[in-house]
Amino acid sequence: MPSAPHFFVFAAAALLMAATPGPNMVYLISRSICQGRTAGVMSWCGVVLGFTVHMVCAAVGLTALFLAVPLGYELLKFAGALYLLWMAWQAVRPGARSPFEPRTLPTERPRKLFTMGLLTSILNPKVAIFYLSVLPQFISPEAGSVLAQSLVLGTTQVCIGSSVNLLVALCAARVALWFSRNRFWLALQRYAMGLVLGALAVKLLGQQRSA
Repeated sequence: MPSAPHFFVFAAAALLMAATPGPNMVYLISRSICQGRTAGVMSWCGVVLGFTVHMVCAAVGLTALFLAVPLGYELLKFAGALYLLWMAWQAVRPGARSPFEPRTLPTERPRKLFTMGLLTSILNPKVAIFYLSVLPQFISPEAGSVLAQSLVLGTTQVCIGSSVNLLVALCAARVALWFSRNRFWLALQRYAMGLVLGALAVKLLGQQRSA
């Protein structure tokens, strides 16, 4: 099983990634504001299932496949860093919008809300990159079953990511209203997000492949 220090560092990394606005957060904020908390929670249920799909895929060997092929791992790491840099640029570029500025979305039925949340989560490259590039750094064959470690760490990520996204869905309107009245903090949030994403990209590029 993962050691306590490794576990807590992983949990901190999962929290940082969950708190960094991405497709899931933008969708949940917009949906909650446009259609209400109930719609936001229904969409959130789909997002959670998407997290679980990513976790199961990683646990059954997708991560091991990339670790076993050096070129595949390096290409994935490079692509992940580029994506994070692109997200950082989107946050700080002139005319950029904060995720806390909602997008207008049409009213949808519960089943479609769930499906859209699921697809947004499954197709979210930030989640895939986390499982394929970050999670393997915390798995050590010497600590026991790789599958068991993957499940423990993956479940931790699902719990943390789900909690953050549920909080976003429930508080979206209040948070968006506060930011709309405090434009300075809205701009500061964008630049802080860009800085964090850029730092994550540099860290990802500097990571060494596990032996």
